[in-house]
Amino acid sequence: CSVMGEYLKLFVSFMKIGGFTFGGGYAMLPMIEREIVDTRGWATSEEILDYFAVAQCTPGVIAVNTATFVGKKQKGILGGIIATIGVVFIPLIIISILASFLKSVAHLEIVKNALWGISIAVCATITASFYKMAKKAIKDAFGIAIFLISLFISIFTNISPVVVVLFFAIIGIVIKNKRA
Repeated sequence: CSVMGEYLKLFVSFMKIGGFTFGGGYAMLPMIEREIVDTRGWATSEEILDYFAVAQCTPGVIAVNTATFVGKKQKGILGGIIATIGVVFIPLIIISILASFLKSVAHLEIVKNALWGISIAVCATITASFYKMAKKAIKDAFGIAIFLISLFISIFTNISPVVVVLFFAIIGIVIKNKRA
């Protein structure tokens, strides 16, 4: 029964993350870190940062991919499946309900204003998550250089983020291997 309890903890933890975070995958990052690192101790801050990086490079939504990684680490393949179902469970229900009537209320000023406020708040939570991740990831001049160059490429070119991340993964390997 304790095995079922562990699976239930995975499901409920990711259901909370998925059900109470607005704004999509990036907006979920602070809540994932709080729940998985601070509350549950299922991963370290460094591991979560690695999960976010790999989740960004793989197909799919970053929060779903991260849930899968954490669930797999905790309880194997079944844990990955359960965590993934947990993170999408409530959003799937909410989206299904909203989709059925959003078109009929999207023109209302109160709905437009609510979505405007939500968008700004989501930008703030993403910025806070970015700040925390940057503090952990950028540790030297090479890190600053990689950050600034990849930021420039991301803002001013149409190069795929996957290409940018994979390119700098190779650069990271080369730089760190030369230093070792």
